[in-house]
Amino acid sequence: MKRKFTAILAATALAGGAVLAQDMPFGTDTDADYAAQLWSQMEDIQMVGDGMVRSFPYEGIAPHGMMLETFYTTATVGGHTGDLIVKRNYGPEGVGVNEVLADPDKHLGAVTVMFRREAGYDSDNADWFWAKYLPDGSLDKNPKGMRLAGRVAKGMDAGCIACHSGAEDYVFTSDHLGGN
Repeated sequence: MKRKFTAILAATALAGGAVLAQDMPFGTDTDADYAAQLWSQMEDIQMVGDGMVRSFPYEGIAPHGMMLETFYTTATVGGHTGDLIVKRNYGPEGVGVNEVLADPDKHLGAVTVMFRREAGYDSDNADWFWAKYLPDGSLDKNPKGMRLAGRVAKGMDAGCIACHSGAEDYVFTSDHLGGN
């Protein structure tokens, strides 16, 4: 009987660990659905997709890209209007302004986004929703196969939230948002 109880206890502990691994604060179906709505809104306001607004790229750093374009605006998703930061990440390493200007679609590697959701979404992290899209609008994934949308890497030592937690309001250029 003692062995049976120990086996059940061990199985329960293992199952609990599996649940915890699957219960990460990002990459869920709900996060992916919200990210799809956000992408659609960004297409409507010409931040992504055919006919997107362009700007002069500037030199970037990892993990975002060698050349970047960054836009600050607002968007409305599901009836909520919030701050939106869209960063277009160009590469590969060594790419310069002239190459990006000549063929931006060829060099676009990813689109990283911060969208301030409704109060209470993630009050620990200023209610930011994080997403990393591939150029076609699909979500990028981390090495473990988790979709990069939602509270990306919350509570971890590296990742979106960990890096940005060192900036005022999680935004390295928060003066563009009027201190919100």
